[in-house]
Amino acid sequence: MERVAVSDFDTPAPALTTLGELRASGHTERSIRDELRNNLLTALRAGESPWDGIVGFDDTVLPQLERALIAGHDVVMLGERGQGKTRLLRTLVALLDEWTPVIDGSDLDEHPFTPILPASIRRAAELGDDLPIAWRHRTERYREKLATPDTSVADLVGDVDPMKVAEGRSLGDPETIAFGLIPRSHRGIIAINELPDLAERIQVSMLNVMEERDVQVRGYSLRLPLDVLVTASANPEDYTNRGRIITPLKDRFGAEIRTHYPLDLEDEMDVIEQEADLVATVPDYLIEVLARFTRYAREHPSIDQRSGVSARFSIAGAETVAAAALHRSAVAREEFPVARPVDLQSVIEVLRGKVEFESGEEGRELEILDYLLRKSVADTVRAHLGGVDMRPLVAALEAGEEVLTGDRVPATDVLTALGDNGEVAALLDDIAARLDATEDAERASAAELALEGLYLARRIGKDTDEYGRTTYLVESPDEE
Repeated sequence: MERVAVSDFDTPAPALTTLGELRASGHTERSIRDELRNNLLTALRAGESPWDGIVGFDDTVLPQLERALIAGHDVVMLGERGQGKTRLLRTLVALLDEWTPVIDGSDLDEHPFTPILPASIRRAAELGDDLPIAWRHRTERYREKLATPDTSVADLVGDVDPMKVAEGRSLGDPETIAFGLIPRSHRGIIAINELPDLAERIQVSMLNVMEERDVQVRGYSLRLPLDVLVTASANPEDYTNRGRIITPLKDRFGAEIRTHYPLDLEDEMDVIEQEADLVATVPDYLIEVLARFTRYAREHPSIDQRSGVSARFSIAGAETVAAAALHRSAVAREEFPVARPVDLQSVIEVLRGKVEFESGEEGRELEILDYLLRKSVADTVRAHLGGVDMRPLVAALEAGEEVLTGDRVPATDVLTALGDNGEVAALLDDIAARLDATEDAERASAAELALEGLYLARRIGKDTDEYGRTTYLVESPDEE
């Protein structure tokens, strides 16, 4: 497991270095379940949320998880991809004590008061209060494993170490065992992602570890009172008797908790804003377009809903739109890169590979996504600009004005193309105020949203050439 830099610690480790010093300090040993339970209850009583960065689960998933932790249950999170299962499991680290003492040099980070390995028991008897101790930060007590077809029993439980046998120890000696990830998570948390992907024989190997706390390696059983919280994530479709999970292993988990995609549009937007690494300014209304786009994709019959539409779909979309804005600012030498509606078209190709389409839809993928994106833009325009009198802008285009935009057209050119008509200027001021646009780049983006809304309402036309340039105009009857 990767070690954490000292700068990541809230407080320095205690200075105690021996068992005697630890006893004299009045330290009290707690099991992992007591630790999680007590720290969770302390946070709840103080009105604090331990679930930093978790959005949209306040009234659904989190109360279930809190009850499971208070009950001391091993937990499996069931949900489609991109629902934050792993993110949620990682936040459990915050409920651990910041520092905990361990026997220095122990393979399993045993508590100095309760050694469990033969070698540690022997050292404790020989050294007494001089037994050396070390301190582990809570971030070092969480381990994660992605279940893959090549995962072995040795990876999770352990195996005989041939080097130790070669040193002269017998196969029956417990000190010949090289422990796997679950025993090494003693006094901590182990998270196994995509649990049903483990082969059945690997699942069987976990049974005794989870319930009886036995470690069975090549026919040798070592009784170890392991203190570990086992958590896992899985797709609900796989986590059934007809799927790829064995029933006895299902029975070992005390709590099965269902996750879900954000229920509200605002939560969907919060996830994008929290998780996306944006290299340019992306206005809130474009984030809203991408959030609506994702939600429509989750409902469309042509998209396979069994595989889900991950939150990464909208996150990647936001990052792509921001990248398009930064690219334009470099090419057009803009000082302030701001994403505009014209940049939305760049996400279609990028996001096509992030969703699974139903059979029979081959060749229509881009068409379906383009339709959903246009629908999302139209809904966003109605939400923010509904009721705004757009007639001055339409009249200006009818008078022969054209507005050219594109991935290489700077914001100043877009604003200049709108002319200096007083009524149009007043309209753009109103739109800019509604969309909180102050800089020229932001005003150009807001103006584009209005133009795109007029096009989708079929009040103006739009031409796009082979170079990606888009022109908003009103076609004359002869051109029609």
